[in-house]
Amino acid sequence: MNTLRSILVHLDGTERAEVRLRLAHRLAAMHDSALTALFAVSPSVLAVLPLMGGIPSMPMAGEVDPDHRAHAAAVFERLLQDHANRSDWRELRGEPVVESFIQRALTCDLMVLGQRNPRDVAGFDVPGDFVEAVMLGSGKPALIVPFAGRVSPKPEKVLVAWRSTRESAHALTTALPMLQAAKEVHLEACADSEDPVPPMSRLRDYLRLHGIGQVQEHRALEDSRHAGQALLSLAGKIGAGLIVMGGYGHSRARELVLGGATRTMLESATVPVWMAH
Repeated sequence: MNTLRSILVHLDGTERAEVRLRLAHRLAAMHDSALTALFAVSPSVLAVLPLMGGIPSMPMAGEVDPDHRAHAAAVFERLLQDHANRSDWRELRGEPVVESFIQRALTCDLMVLGQRNPRDVAGFDVPGDFVEAVMLGSGKPALIVPFAGRVSPKPEKVLVAWRSTRESAHALTTALPMLQAAKEVHLEACADSEDPVPPMSRLRDYLRLHGIGQVQEHRALEDSRHAGQALLSLAGKIGAGLIVMGGYGHSRARELVLGGATRTMLESATVPVWMAH
């Protein structure tokens, strides 16, 4: 059963936006999916003079950077010229970026998002916590594209990082089309002393039911603050083109609090990460 019928890709003014869009297009073509490109950035903020009596006034929302919009639109138009596919352009016009993107994402099967590049100032009109906020807020799986390196819609080697949690289960289930297309699936399961049944056994049985019979198992990583780096090291060692894992976090007093491995992946991953909360 095709579970990727609707893909939503985030566009902004960064150079990497074209990589995300082309990846999303190739995924849409492979899975016969409808593709929506959503240009979503925050308008600039205009400073205003204080009111009479010295009471500070509220800042006013300005305009979206026209150069950033023109860049994203040109990327979208180039794709239409190169390929004929079911692609749709949408853009936000001053609405709250995170909240509006979440509303759009609720009716998609996959979000294609970009890892933040601290050196690309064109991306500074996107909230710094955009990726984690829309992932946690929508509950939809996200394919997070790193800000450097080549990416493939059909990675030959996929690394699945498993924990006995609903987040990990959600990521695994939604990523099944990618696993079924891969030549090698590698499993790494976090040790759980309270689980009487080894998780690898259940994982093998589950994947076999979905036509994934050949898997390679790796030694369990300790659930520590260095787990994210250890996972990235393992991905590099086996040459994985995709990491599948659960995304962990919550909102507390308007601050997003993320798990250590989740934070590491969002900031430091050098290969695409399929993550779900």
